[in-house]
Amino acid sequence: MDDPVNMQSVYLTIVLAPLLGSLAAGLFGWKIGRSGAHWATNIGVAVSFLLSLVVFKQIIIDGGPIFDGVIYSWLVSGSGLHLDVGFRVDELTAVMLVVVTFVSLMVHIYTIGYMHDDPGYTRFFSYTALFTFSMLVLVMANNFLQLFFGWEAVGLVSYLLIGFWFKRDSANSASLKAFLVNRVGDFGFLLGIAAVYKYFGTVDYTPVFQKASSLVGQTMTVWPGSEWSVITVICILLFIGAMGKSAQVPLHVWLPESMEGPTPISALIHAATMVTAGIFMVARMSPMFEYSETALSVVLLIGATTALFMGVLGLVQNDIKRVVAYSTLSQLGYMTVALGVSAYSAGIFHLMTHAFFKALLFLGAGSVIIAMHHEQDIRNMGGLRKYMPITYWTVLIGSLALIGFPGSAGFFSKDTIVSAVEASALPGAKIAYVATLIGVFVTALYSFRMFFLVFHGQGRMDHHTREHLHESPLVITIPLIALAIPSVLAGVIGVGPMLLDHPGTFFGHAIFVLPDHDVLREIAQHWRGPFDSVVCALTEPVFWFAMAGLAVAYLCYMVRTDIPDMIVGRFGVVYNVLVDKYGFDRFNEFFFVGGGTLLGRFLWRTVDVSLIDGVIVNGTANAVAWVSSVVRYIQSGFLYHYAFAMIIGLLFLLGWFVVA
Repeated sequence: MDDPVNMQSVYLTIVLAPLLGSLAAGLFGWKIGRSGAHWATNIGVAVSFLLSLVVFKQIIIDGGPIFDGVIYSWLVSGSGLHLDVGFRVDELTAVMLVVVTFVSLMVHIYTIGYMHDDPGYTRFFSYTALFTFSMLVLVMANNFLQLFFGWEAVGLVSYLLIGFWFKRDSANSASLKAFLVNRVGDFGFLLGIAAVYKYFGTVDYTPVFQKASSLVGQTMTVWPGSEWSVITVICILLFIGAMGKSAQVPLHVWLPESMEGPTPISALIHAATMVTAGIFMVARMSPMFEYSETALSVVLLIGATTALFMGVLGLVQNDIKRVVAYSTLSQLGYMTVALGVSAYSAGIFHLMTHAFFKALLFLGAGSVIIAMHHEQDIRNMGGLRKYMPITYWTVLIGSLALIGFPGSAGFFSKDTIVSAVEASALPGAKIAYVATLIGVFVTALYSFRMFFLVFHGQGRMDHHTREHLHESPLVITIPLIALAIPSVLAGVIGVGPMLLDHPGTFFGHAIFVLPDHDVLREIAQHWRGPFDSVVCALTEPVFWFAMAGLAVAYLCYMVRTDIPDMIVGRFGVVYNVLVDKYGFDRFNEFFFVGGGTLLGRFLWRTVDVSLIDGVIVNGTANAVAWVSSVVRYIQSGFLYHYAFAMIIGLLFLLGWFVVA
């Protein structure tokens, strides 16, 4: 298996297996039927997952060589530009392959039960497998061109998946919103890639990363009289793309709206795949970001803002999927904060643990929605614990992992991020530390607000729903159990090898950190193993902030259920601001939509009606008509008029020649 030729075949199979399943379900779904469609796509994703485990073993466990090579040359220009399809399979890629394919496989299995009665069954499976293929292309790319192809492909397929129920106006609006907002980020991303080619002369990762240090001190003129660091401009432009894909403020507005898609897509897009593409990209570009503290500070502060303020919005959400969606926004902020303080490994580690427990929470929410006959308002639930024990315990595990309860997967990754921010000397680190600590409290509060309202207390559903409440079938509960296991164990197993036992070695050369920025190495000096971390955490602020949030949730939604209404009555202005989502949507509608409408109306009236129709089209016709109306008087039919004109013409010519 160590033969490079054989491994190249393995890499190709990992990418192409989901694509073949997608084509089978999409093109031949009418012939192979519903069962054929889900078997084709599930087998394709399962093959990718099993081969990803092979790659993980070879590179991570056995310490085998990484692969960085061209699979296919697409275009070679006379200027020396090579546009290739190639793979870069290193430690970072191996981790991402396992995470993406495992979560995707669980979602595909779950979908068999969740979408069982949907008329678009085969189309849905085709889209999900195509989405998995696009994400695999992205994480395995060894050049910016292929990265951008995968980047745009996941955006396109997410548009199709969010708007899957296209007969709903809300779904169409949400899919269009996601598509347009991501185009804003992608425009910056494309400019960043163009700048990479301009200053490096190539779009391949390896030579770009090797030459990154040579750009330190080099400047560019952004506008006359303004000199900017080249490496800073490139990194910020690339990060703008990450802000769109990973839903960072202010390009976050699409993600909550994407809940209009079916629940399996919420898990697939918002757990381990599309929204984490930006996190992966910045980690991959660490050899560039490390040479710009300005860019790192921008990343840090954007992430801290997202982690805190998007989490607060989860407190006022009543749709079970939107609560989980805002928690995704907040956790993406934590990952971005880790990137900003150069703790890239911690960011990727949290990406991995988050993928497990967030997919678990989304699929658990879907299980509840099925049992409630597609009711999604948590105010109409309650007491589901005795009807849905498997869903209850798995969602509890996911919620504890989300708040970073000691021993859970989320504890080790989130605690490391907060410690890394505390240890960082980067500008903005102190603000980010306070924001992440408060965010821990908020996360625990909204997570267990949802948990208590859904599973505890008195049932608030109608009589018909209560009479038919029962646990979901095995095809739904098995993925929940499978995701609950790594939500507990992934942290304790992975935190030492990936982060703190030998910091900087697990990911090898895939992640680059300058010595002055290596906060994980400083944390590792106090590392005594996972058990000691759990014990020590009991005295740390992170633990007490989380427990305070959980206690407040218990008090407000289990003991004194009148307190939330009292708070809303007293702080109605703040509540309305949160319900309005800080006014981002209204601002976008007024400024961008309204501004675009006014600009379009202005261009229509001035350019189209006045200039094109009035001057060019109608003006030309009117000019011809006027000239004709004047010239026609010359054609009188009298000979002396024509003789007079000839004499005048002759005199004119004679005068011309005499003067000349």
